Amino acid sequence: MASQGLQGLPMASSSSKSEVKPVVSPGSEACAVSKPKPCCVCKDEKSKRDECMLFSKSADPARDCKTTIDQYRSCMAGFGFQV
Repeated sequence: MASQGLQGLPMASSSSKSEVKPVVSPGSEACAVSKPKPCCVCKDEKSKRDECMLFSKSADPARDCKTTIDQYRSCMAGFGFQV
């Protein structure tokens, strides 16, 4: 015999408990794992780059901070982002 669910829809009763798994479209889970948001990766490199650029006394901070900028770019490239 079927029992009533939360929304008044019939639910099949079974003797064994089954797991409820969320429905995900194919590839959506893999995409979320393999390519995170750019704001969530390379935080240390980004803060070092920003600090160097902001507090540089040089007339050309980009040249002065080239090593930290390159470290940030290579980190982002490792996650598939081009900066």
